[in-house]
Amino acid sequence: MDQDIKKVKKKKILFISSTGGHLSELLQLSPMFSDYDYHIITERTKSNEALLQKYPNHISFLVYGTKHHPLSYPLKLFWNSCKSLYFYWKIKPDFIITTGAHTAGPMCCIGKLFGSKIIYIETFANRTTKTITGRIIYHFADLFIVQWESMLKLYPKAVYGGWIY
Repeated sequence: MDQDIKKVKKKKILFISSTGGHLSELLQLSPMFSDYDYHIITERTKSNEALLQKYPNHISFLVYGTKHHPLSYPLKLFWNSCKSLYFYWKIKPDFIITTGAHTAGPMCCIGKLFGSKIIYIETFANRTTKTITGRIIYHFADLFIVQWESMLKLYPKAVYGGWIY
C-alpha cells in the first residue's frame, strides 16, 4: 500500500534579489523556505559569503554591480542576464519571488517568458516613489505587493501586504 502513495512534489521557488537591503528583506521570508524546493540567487559580495554555509546547495551568485558605475554596469548586466538564463534552466522554478533590484529584472523577464509565476515585493525603502525595477515588473508580475499603503496610489493593481520586517 505504501508503494501506491505518491510523493507530493514541492513547488520550486526561486528567491532572487540584489545584495544589501533588498536581500535583507528577501531573507525575511526564510521561514517559508522549508515548505518548498527553494533556491536563492543574489550578488556575490564579502558581506554575504556566509550564506553559503547557511543555505548549502540552495544559493547561487551573480556578479555584483550597480548602475552607479556607468562604464562597467552594462557589461555586468549583460553577463548577469546570461548567468540568469543558465540558472533558470538549471532550477526551472514554478515561482520567482523578488524584492528587486536590477539583479532580479532579467530573471523575472526570463521566468515570465518561460511560464514561471512572478511575485514582486516592492522595497520597504520606498514610500512615495517607484523603483526602476518595480516600474518594469509591475506590468507583467502575477502578484505585485507593496509594503506601504501609500504605494497603492502609484501601483493601483498592487496588493498591500504590509511590512516584511
